[in-house]
Amino acid sequence: MRSDPLANSYYAATAHVWETQASLASAEDCDVAIIGGGFSGLSAALACAEKGLSVILLEAKNIGFGASGRNGGQLIPGLRWSMREIDAEFGRERAQAIFDLAYGAVGRVKSRIAEYHIPCDAKAGHLEAAYKPAHFDAMQSDAAFVAQHFGWEAQIVPPRDIGQHINGGGYHGGIYDTQGGHFHPLNYALGLAKAAQKAGVLIYENTLAQTPEDKGTHVEIRAGAGSLTAKHIIMATDTWTGAIAPELSSYTVPIMNYNIATAPLSNADQLLPSDAAIADSRFVLNYFRLSADKRLIFGGGEKYVQQPPADIAAFVRKHMVQVFPSLADTPIDYAWGGAVGVTMNRLPHMGRAGNMFYAHGFSGHGALVTTLAGELMAEAVMGTMSRFDVFANVPHSRFPGGKWLSRPLATLGLLYYAMRDRL
Repeated sequence: MRSDPLANSYYAATAHVWETQASLASAEDCDVAIIGGGFSGLSAALACAEKGLSVILLEAKNIGFGASGRNGGQLIPGLRWSMREIDAEFGRERAQAIFDLAYGAVGRVKSRIAEYHIPCDAKAGHLEAAYKPAHFDAMQSDAAFVAQHFGWEAQIVPPRDIGQHINGGGYHGGIYDTQGGHFHPLNYALGLAKAAQKAGVLIYENTLAQTPEDKGTHVEIRAGAGSLTAKHIIMATDTWTGAIAPELSSYTVPIMNYNIATAPLSNADQLLPSDAAIADSRFVLNYFRLSADKRLIFGGGEKYVQQPPADIAAFVRKHMVQVFPSLADTPIDYAWGGAVGVTMNRLPHMGRAGNMFYAHGFSGHGALVTTLAGELMAEAVMGTMSRFDVFANVPHSRFPGGKWLSRPLATLGLLYYAMRDRL
């Protein structure tokens, strides 16, 4: 196991070859400077380069170091809100615009994988499993609503048929979406990075950027041992945004998530017969899937402090065994974790401040939407704001309590909803 208890991931162990890039050590100029080497930053870099802009991307650690390279690999169409909730809150016209983008993100990720031949173990199929009978009732209603009003069809799986997808957990039915799926997230990030380089993007790793200075006509950034001057800057740093852009820090709080990967399972196809990614309907959800080599990758539980459990594998195993008791003694080969940026309303926070564009707070639902967010910021840099503004115009609130109390207060609220799972 690596010295960093959060870095012992299955993804890092099975990542494709990537030549670590040098740190920035000189003064450079470009059209667009991008801070952050995750999905949103890489997709923004690639899209900007495709539009003919000169692009430099800075990553404080390594490509895919953050949530983009550590997440559960679940490709879940949509956002944390159902389309019924979005329609009720924003009205049909804005809901349609949000739907077109959020659900259209599925196609964007698939297109990037196909266009650049990114080997990332992409598979089709996602099931939302009902933890309670009342959850299944709500799922059916939401599925009917999105089909009737937005034309998105998903399969209702009654309780008697849940065994077609999962044998375990005692779930009360679910919704199966063939357009969702799962993939190897770190290899997807590395694939985007290689595509961006071929398009002309300069990538500097192990380069910590300082707070940018907006000079009106351009932006100046000190980073590593060098500096950048750019016409525009794109902030794609999610849970690290506050360290570089402090004025944005109060819009999100970091929530720690943990994953494990078992040894390869001889009975993997019996546990998950359709090979779908599965997430249940609890507030603090369990989410799991099979890797390409038939390991169970399982995420369960959340921690509201950044100090990881003393034994990550044991912390997650108890959640896995509640779903699959037969795996109580199965070896766990990898255990890791990382922070997810969560907003007050659990919708992405996107916007513009002078020459800076930003997107963060994907709230655990960003494996698809982050690629879209990067492309929307690239459009905005070019002056086309209409699609970017669909998300930028979503109202957001800061977490109350300021620098010292915002996280404890947010934790109390999250614990309340987590408690409701047990009732």
